[in-house]
Amino acid sequence: MQKVLLPKPRRRAAAAAAGFALALTPLPAGQAAAADYKVGSLDITQPWARATPKGASTGAAYLTVTNSGSQAQRLSCASSAAAGKCQIHEMAMDNGVMKMRPVQGGLEIAPGQTLTLKPGGYHIMLEGLKAPLKAGDTLEAMLTTAGGASVKVNFPVAAVGAPGPGTSAGGAGAKRQDPGVMQMHKQ
Repeated sequence: MQKVLLPKPRRRAAAAAAGFALALTPLPAGQAAAADYKVGSLDITQPWARATPKGASTGAAYLTVTNSGSQAQRLSCASSAAAGKCQIHEMAMDNGVMKMRPVQGGLEIAPGQTLTLKPGGYHIMLEGLKAPLKAGDTLEAMLTTAGGASVKVNFPVAAVGAPGPGTSAGGAGAKRQDPGVMQMHKQ
């Protein structure tokens, strides 16, 4: 096969066209860039959720939150049209048993602190799902602070078992069970 070289102006045009086409190519589900949000002194980045299996009554969403203010702030999930109940939950080991429970009064973020809600730790728990969360869709939830400020956050839905943003598929925690598909432990 003979290699054909285009004149320089045509090579630049071809490269520009290829770059433009690549920019228009959709990313795989769960890899789409999510928007950043601000509520009070809290900066919310990397919101995402995992798809749920058919018939699941619970789901989970995740994000990173930074308090850029000088006072502690509390963040709560007020509502989501996708579920009957929306709360921030924590998962923790207690005498060798993994337990999940709501964070009473909202999740406290100290001044200058950054917290990442992720599988196996703090997460937004969606109970009473009205329909399964599907990869490629967007979940909306209203988050609030203890001071009453609120913001609607869009969570791109990634595939079941997908790792979070900035994590490889084989990375730490990739094989943990998603709290969004676990049944809640009653306290």
